[in-house]
Amino acid sequence: MSEFSPGTTPSTSGINAAGLDTRILKFESGEQMVQALGTNDEALQLIETSFPGVELQARGNELTITGPAADVLRTERLVEEIRSMADKNAPMSPQVLDQLISMLKTQSAGRPSTALSVNILTSRGRTIRPKTLNQSTYVDAIDSNTIVFGIGPAGTGKTYLAMAKAVQALQQKEVNRIILTRPAVEAGERLGFLPGTLSDKIDPYLRPLYDALHDMMDPDSIPRLMAAGTIEVAPLAYMRGRTLNDAFIILDEAQNTTPEQMKMFLTRLGFGAKMVVTGDVTQVDLPGGTSSGLRVVSEILRGVPDVHFAELDASDVVRHRLVGDIVSAYSRWDEAQAAGHSRNGSKSGSA
Repeated sequence: MSEFSPGTTPSTSGINAAGLDTRILKFESGEQMVQALGTNDEALQLIETSFPGVELQARGNELTITGPAADVLRTERLVEEIRSMADKNAPMSPQVLDQLISMLKTQSAGRPSTALSVNILTSRGRTIRPKTLNQSTYVDAIDSNTIVFGIGPAGTGKTYLAMAKAVQALQQKEVNRIILTRPAVEAGERLGFLPGTLSDKIDPYLRPLYDALHDMMDPDSIPRLMAAGTIEVAPLAYMRGRTLNDAFIILDEAQNTTPEQMKMFLTRLGFGAKMVVTGDVTQVDLPGGTSSGLRVVSEILRGVPDVHFAELDASDVVRHRLVGDIVSAYSRWDEAQAAGHSRNGSKSGSA
């Protein structure tokens, strides 16, 4: 048996003849243990579910872990990561705990708690931070590259995190303005045929971007910043012919651009500017037979220096936990359909 305080390395092993290990993790106080693991043992139950051979027993300021040596070691590391996040006041939701467990099962090194406790922005008492490893990698890529593509299903935070980085860059005076754009596919970008003012016509397509802005900034300041041109929200068609210097530019719903529109947008890049392009290649709304610019650009620009493609998936969904299951179910269905078409094509070709 070994005993240690979190943050130190145990000096002895407690492996017995049956191959079971027992380790005691001693917290500084019972309050610190409750802060890390919660009050209703939910975290302990989830850990035991993830490592079926491990038994956890909390008493006072001590947590006893018993089970197969390899699982005990992973559990020990997991509890240390949880404690580290609690010390940084990072929230510990079931999804974050799931992500920590997944990361520790697949990684032999690194500190997941470091990746998941980086604050991007704090607004009105709410802190925005990556909640998964892929999200953390995506945010790091935005810091270190001029053009970043965030590709993944709905709910993975690709647009929201890009917006947070844009607001952060503006607040830190790294850029002079934020430009947010989307293709207005449903209107074919022929907005003149729609009733109402220009604002009436484009608002339905740009509303999600406004909503994110309101989460991250003082709502009263947004009209003033937009009137001054510091923040611009406009359809993609309005980018044509411009050069965008000293700006943080986000193209959302990029799967609904044509290859020509994507090229047009990317060549708007000016000096001192940064671009983030987000989209979900499984939800293309373009007319039948039209190629998605987001799909094509990943073939054209992969490997180009200072351009990064960040892939997010169902495990990165940060909405209701059922959304991740829905995304995964649809992915499996799509794969089954593609496999069926492939088999049918092979049969007809050999007939």
